Amino acid sequence: MAATWCTSIVLHGQVGAVGNLPAQPIGPSDLLAVTVFGSSDLTRTVRVGADGMIRIPLVRAAIAAEGLMPGELETRIAQALAAAEVLVDPAVTVTIAEYHSHPIGVAGAVNNPLTFQASGKTTLLEALARAQGLAETAGPEILVTRAYSAGESPAVERISARGLIDAADPALNIELHGGEQIRVPVAGRVFVVGNVRRPGSFRSDEGSGMTVLKALALAEGLAPYSANEAYVFRKNAAGGSEEVVVRLRKIMTRKAPDVTLFSNDIFYIPDHRARRVTMTALERAIGFASSTASGALILGVNR
Repeated sequence: MAATWCTSIVLHGQVGAVGNLPAQPIGPSDLLAVTVFGSSDLTRTVRVGADGMIRIPLVRAAIAAEGLMPGELETRIAQALAAAEVLVDPAVTVTIAEYHSHPIGVAGAVNNPLTFQASGKTTLLEALARAQGLAETAGPEILVTRAYSAGESPAVERISARGLIDAADPALNIELHGGEQIRVPVAGRVFVVGNVRRPGSFRSDEGSGMTVLKALALAEGLAPYSANEAYVFRKNAAGGSEEVVVRLRKIMTRKAPDVTLFSNDIFYIPDHRARRVTMTALERAIGFASSTASGALILGVNR
């Protein structure tokens, strides 16, 4: 871990301490601690403006700071002070008090979405740890969008969550330098409704092989009196919906191939009403016959 130092500054006539964060290019809104040896009037914190410039007392012209490393800015400030005849041979130290120009955002299916400032190099795992890890609803990929200039298309890097966390592949634990947006999409779901024992929505990652038989297993199987055919309701590319007929009984008797289901599919298993009515009538008839036989037997015994 990079070492952290502390440097004294004068702020509104009071001496304070500001942590020296790891050096990286200075950007707008960063807070700098400028120390001029032997000059308490010039030692102070300076906020970089939105234009990337800073202002130093007794120096008329603003000094460009954006994109410079702290050591490079030290040289510029010293040259400006000497050119303005404020000091003959100034000794200047610049340290970073606060970064505001290197944000990293973590959003989506994480336990604590947040935006934080990158202090030096940060890894993807460190950023996810700051967000308290992936949520249970997290999908199989982590999307990292790098900072890009105006006119450029954003570059999105797709990282396998399983490879990063379960396989601990170091190549996937990429370095972040600030300006990145990390998004964890929610995993897709398949919705199973109708005549099953446990209707509900079940996780369906792309490429996980969700099928009709697997969905039925997750729903704990068919309930009694299910129809021979089921239906899949699915959004098409045009934004409309389409209906896919599933030969359910043939699939279960291995007379037809299993059917693949995709994220957001609705798998509906209807009730076979005619079979239910027939079975209900048969059960009633059996029950009536049993009660009649028992009654006749009881009457015979009583005689």
